Amino acid sequence: MTDPIAIRLARLDSCSVSDALDKLGLPPAVTGLPPRSAIRKIAGKVHTVKLVGKGDAPPVTGAPRHLGTTAIEACQPGEIIVVEQRTGIDAGSWGGILSLGAKVKGVAGVIADGPLRDVDEAREFDFPVYSRAVTARTARNRVAEIGTDVPVRIGDITVNPGDYAIADSTGVCFLPAADAERIVAAAEDIAMREAAMGKALLTGKRITEVMGANYEKMLERK
Repeated sequence: MTDPIAIRLARLDSCSVSDALDKLGLPPAVTGLPPRSAIRKIAGKVHTVKLVGKGDAPPVTGAPRHLGTTAIEACQPGEIIVVEQRTGIDAGSWGGILSLGAKVKGVAGVIADGPLRDVDEAREFDFPVYSRAVTARTARNRVAEIGTDVPVRIGDITVNPGDYAIADSTGVCFLPAADAERIVAAAEDIAMREAAMGKALLTGKRITEVMGANYEKMLERK
């Protein structure tokens, strides 16, 4: 991974980034997308996949392509695939062979607002997938891809290709590309100040003193 924003983002966690988003008046973390396979933080630039119900997809022209495969081929090592499957249909938005293909390509992981299939396979491949739910039901004849690298909706947030994401066991944050530098800088400041508070506690300062006015006002907008 050579993207300087992604490298800095990977040193943070979802809480400090969510706090930075709050401080800057931007949408905070998305909840309800826990890690289902490898319990490992992922951070990087995103490619997107939008899925709809089979009946809402236009007719296929040319050779059919399985959902998610175009995104895998588009990824550079260390990038993340973000999938929208908000149809309400109980069908996989990502599966085992896709996880293996993404792992081989060097994809950092997947964030899916929808059900994940083949969870045990993703675990065997040590491939991180964060998802809204799990299911054994195939996507075939249930859902279809209508776009790669198009805007998608994850929780209450619109995510665009080229944005950044960070996901860990606490939550998932999306950083618009145009704001990524200032979000990361704000998160780094928050993380540094919280680390200083931790050191103060270890030197014997009272927690009421450490977590006083400075902590409570840390996210105030300037």
